[in-house]
Parts: sequence; C-alpha cells; structure tokens
Amino acid sequence: MRRSVPLLNLSPRDQLRAGKLPRRLVQLLVGLILYGVSMAMMLRATLGLNPWDVFHAGLTGRVPITFGQVTIIVGSLVLLLWIPLRQWPGLGTIANVVVIGLAVDAALAVMDSPSGLPAQLALLVAGLVLNGLAGGLYIGSQLGPGPRDGLMTGLALRTGLSIRLVRTGLELTVLAVGWLLGGPVGLGTVLYAMTIGPLVQFFLPRVTVSLEAPAQRRAPSRAVNPV
Repeated sequence: MRRSVPLLNLSPRDQLRAGKLPRRLVQLLVGLILYGVSMAMMLRATLGLNPWDVFHAGLTGRVPITFGQVTIIVGSLVLLLWIPLRQWPGLGTIANVVVIGLAVDAALAVMDSPSGLPAQLALLVAGLVLNGLAGGLYIGSQLGPGPRDGLMTGLALRTGLSIRLVRTGLELTVLAVGWLLGGPVGLGTVLYAMTIGPLVQFFLPRVTVSLEAPAQRRAPSRAVNPV
C-alpha cells in the first residue's frame, strides 16, 4: 500500500530544524543531480523538451554560454521575482539554481546523441522517468521548492488564481518564447506534459521524508497535499 506523507508548509528556518537533516541533504543533492542528468538525456534524445527547457535551449542558441549556465542564470532571475511575491527561498531553492545547471553540463559533456529513432525514444522515455523520480526526491526532501515552482505558487497566492491556471499560463508563455528563439518542440514536449504529473505523483509519496515541523510542538502547522 502506498504510504501518504504530507509536505509541510515550513519556513526556511523550520526546514533546517525539522529533523533528519543529513538524510534530507543527501536526498536533495541526489535528486538535483539526477534532475540535471534527466535534462541532458532529453536534450540528447533530440525529440523535444519540456517548456522551460525549450526556453533554455532557445536562449542557448542565442548567447555564447552553455545550456547549464543559461539554466543557472534563468533560475537566478526567476528567484528575484520572488521578492515582490514575498516568497522566502529555502536551502533547496538555492541549491536547485546551481546544482541542476552544473549537473546538466557535466552530463552533456559525457553523453552523445543516439543514432536511430528507437534509441532516441528509449533515451527520451528513460529521461522522463528519471525526471519524475528526481523531482520527487528533491521535493520530498522538504528543503524548499525550486525557483520556478515557487514563482508558480507565489503568483497563485497573490492573484487568487488556481495553481493549474498559473502553471499553464507560465509554461505556455516560456514554451512560446522558447520556440520563437529556436528551442526544440516535439514529441518529447507532448510526452512531458502528459506524463510528468503522474510520474511525480507516483514517486513523491514513496520518497518524501516524514517530518514533524518544529512549530507543531507549539501549535498545529498547515500542511499541503503532496499530490
């Protein structure tokens, strides 16, 4: 039976005080590295990327820096948008900006594009599954959301719009801009949109670290549904 472990609504300080920190730091780092590797796998499959990576790839074709460096710069700029939204980054948020970009560049340096459609499809599907697992690992460490996730939740909170509507609007915007810049849109883009939700929903309850928020010892803490 699948266990249900809540994701707690923790402040940055409470994220570090909630216990099991060594395990959670390792899980965070592993999740972010695997996330970068999964991005490299989808890039090398050359069958289309997720909306944000279409945007990153489009920018990479216009500036003399690497894909990973573009990812880090965009993540940093997105993080600045948290300021007017009054969002507070956690340790995982900062690590997300840096580690994923370094990991994707390292993976691209040792990974070649496969020849033939069957090999491309296999690499794409493996990248999608690994992306879902990696996302579950870093989210389940409960050390703060990624910059793009925090932007989504912050906009939803400030505008009163639903998470689904805000996420759809953001991803359609970056997808359109990325495509106009020459980013690769294709089968992988469609498959990502169709499968990433179910994949994260499958993995997240299995890898989320069970915690008790420090504030719970004084008063009940608001928790959010992980799926």
